[in-house]
Amino acid sequence: MEDDEENTASPSTSSVQLPQMTTISRHTFGIPGPTSDAFSINIIENIEEEYGMFVWPCSVVLAEYVWQQRSRFSGKSVLELGAGTSLPGLVAAKVGSDVTLSDDSSRLEVVLDNMRRVCDLNKLNCKIIGLTWGEWEAPIFNLHPKIVLGADVLYDSKDFDSLFTTVTFLLQKSPGSVFITSYHNRSGHHLIEYLMVKWSLKCTKLLDAFSFMPSSKSSTLTGNIQLVELMLDDQQS
Repeated sequence: MEDDEENTASPSTSSVQLPQMTTISRHTFGIPGPTSDAFSINIIENIEEEYGMFVWPCSVVLAEYVWQQRSRFSGKSVLELGAGTSLPGLVAAKVGSDVTLSDDSSRLEVVLDNMRRVCDLNKLNCKIIGLTWGEWEAPIFNLHPKIVLGADVLYDSKDFDSLFTTVTFLLQKSPGSVFITSYHNRSGHHLIEYLMVKWSLKCTKLLDAFSFMPSSKSSTLTGNIQLVELMLDDQQS
């Protein structure tokens, strides 16, 4: 089994109290070596809980992209939406970002608790907040991220308006900020084109996951996964 997807109960987990039915998946970034800046992130997953407790393929793709763009992320304020197991956000924290991890405040507290455990497990200091898309909760007014991350958040079409209400508000608060999301491309590029027009956004980068994923990771992926960067289209404002 590849190191980046190894299920292990490593000694470093001993100080973290884990619920039953959990596994620890290890995700490695870079090529380990004496002079390498490679590192691993350990993620607590629970096979009995809801979907926020698994590392999905889009999360692996977005996390790898953050690693490859690490110089760009260093020192930046980063917010991950719908973070769940938080792999992309944790990689951003590891490469020097000031990271806030968020998930739906109306969901079970177990997801937010798991985010705290994963931060402790990896010795990373991230802010963790409940943030429901499309709702004007107090935490959103204190956020000024330069980079907003979202892995597999374009999953359920009924959530799109709520998601992009929040995304657009955050981009407006931080001029020059960007939303980077990975998603399963099930309908060509029509979905992104539609959302860009509706929310006055522009695409600054669109990549197929297989164009930048290492072979050791791409071999484990299924489906057509895309990564897109979106910004406000000032010409339409």
